[in-house]
Amino acid sequence: MTNMKSFLGALALGVFAAGAVSAAGHSVRMGTEGAYPPYNFINDAGQVDGFEREVGDELCKRAALECTWVTNEWDSIIPNLVSGNYDTIIAGMSITDERDKVIDFTQEYYPPDPSAYVALAGADVDFNGGVIAAQASTIQASYIAESGAMLVEFTSPDDTIAAVKNGEADAVLADRGFLADIVKDSGGELVFTGPDVAIGGGVGIGVRESDGELKGKLDAAISSMKADGTLNALIAKWFDGKVTNY
Repeated sequence: MTNMKSFLGALALGVFAAGAVSAAGHSVRMGTEGAYPPYNFINDAGQVDGFEREVGDELCKRAALECTWVTNEWDSIIPNLVSGNYDTIIAGMSITDERDKVIDFTQEYYPPDPSAYVALAGADVDFNGGVIAAQASTIQASYIAESGAMLVEFTSPDDTIAAVKNGEADAVLADRGFLADIVKDSGGELVFTGPDVAIGGGVGIGVRESDGELKGKLDAAISSMKADGTLNALIAKWFDGKVTNY
């Protein structure tokens, strides 16, 4: 698998922007992964759920948009936005310069989240030379590839955790917000280890560069949610009481 920089470089050369979304006149399709709790996941009823489902529904309400939800695997989530399969990416995606060359972003709706390492309890992890797992096409995969450690990439975040448990990898590097419940629910099998890593910016909604009207409506709705405390409350609800000051 390629890392995020080469993936985005190929995308920038190989695809063209779909037509701009009219903010009125048809449903806005909200694209997400559905496999990255608590940001987004599929619940027992088969519906998209989680922090981003609640945030997205509230944004659509405030922006007077009719929205539907679409799921897409992470490694093709940007190309399928650009080619018009949906109109936004709301999937725990950190704002980075590399991604911003291909798509546009709203302002952040979740603050920068440190990346963290998780390993089996008692493991001695070499963070600079060991085998570290990450989900493909993520900021963590790019960081590991440049760190000197051996990167092993997986399509889904669950597979990165499985790789640590079965000995394929010494540790996994991912967003701390994603890993927190996994560690808590592991019964002591998995632990946070080593230093946190500050990479990437806050999490924003990705839109096609041609969709400035849609971006403007979503930005205004995010600002509204920040101003009245709704966004802070949703972050606290889904991220174990996390305090933010939007």
